[in-house]
Amino acid sequence: MDIALIHVFNALLYASVLFLIAGGLSLIYGVMRIVNLAHGNLYAFGAYVSAWIIGYLSTSVAVGEAGSGAPTWVLLALLPAGALAAAAAGALLEPTLLRPFYKRAEEYQLLVTFGLLMIIDDVIRFLWGPYPLSASVVFENFGSVTVGDTLYPTYNFLVIGVGALAAVFLWAFIYRTRFGVVLRATSQDMRMSAALGVNVNRVYVQAFTLGCFMAGLGGAIIVPSQSAVLGMGVDALILSFIVVVIGGLGSLEGALLGALIVGVVREAGITWFPEVELAVLYLMAAAVLLVRPAGLFGRA
Repeated sequence: MDIALIHVFNALLYASVLFLIAGGLSLIYGVMRIVNLAHGNLYAFGAYVSAWIIGYLSTSVAVGEAGSGAPTWVLLALLPAGALAAAAAGALLEPTLLRPFYKRAEEYQLLVTFGLLMIIDDVIRFLWGPYPLSASVVFENFGSVTVGDTLYPTYNFLVIGVGALAAVFLWAFIYRTRFGVVLRATSQDMRMSAALGVNVNRVYVQAFTLGCFMAGLGGAIIVPSQSAVLGMGVDALILSFIVVVIGGLGSLEGALLGALIVGVVREAGITWFPEVELAVLYLMAAAVLLVRPAGLFGRA
């Protein structure tokens, strides 16, 4: 029973991070109809920024209780810095590089976002080099709790909580606020919204910034438990695409359900059949495409 609970917590941990990434990807596509291939590296950028800030403070600021680094609450408060950095990057990239391509064929948009993926990867390599960055001090300071006869990291519960709060916040933001109404109206009929006085360009930059913030938040909250490394953005992008294929591109409900499904299957795969873990995920996505090409919650 204890081992089963550990597996459930691990699946929820994977699902929480995947929802943040895939939810941002779906939000951007749902509003702007752009498949943002650079989304995974914005996740990596958020991870690197948070790891760099926390790593610097934990080693250079001697104000902690033990005299070797900042207090845990200060490091935790600065953890979302990576999400803010990713959001700032998104607010800069959307009007300068993406907006001129909205009226062109989708192939141009894919090429531009793929180019952004490569550029962000080189920026990360230029700023922080090829070496991993770690923020493990936060993970270690949270300690562990006892689940039956097994110790489980307390920080993982924080990640699960952040994922759950993000899902509730996005639902309330999109379906219970005036801006959410404008956002949904713009996604359904951009020209009619513009004719009714909606500033479509402002809605687009806000939606893109929010989607990038979610990707950066995913990187920021996972970096205490695993190091920021080159290539992590591509891995996250692949898994997030599997999530949105299953749930439906452009659907936040689909992103949540897809993240839960992928989290459970991935945890089961790592535990019982690690050799074919990724193959099972791809086969599952292929099966959904064959039965329901738009995804479980997507619209044709």
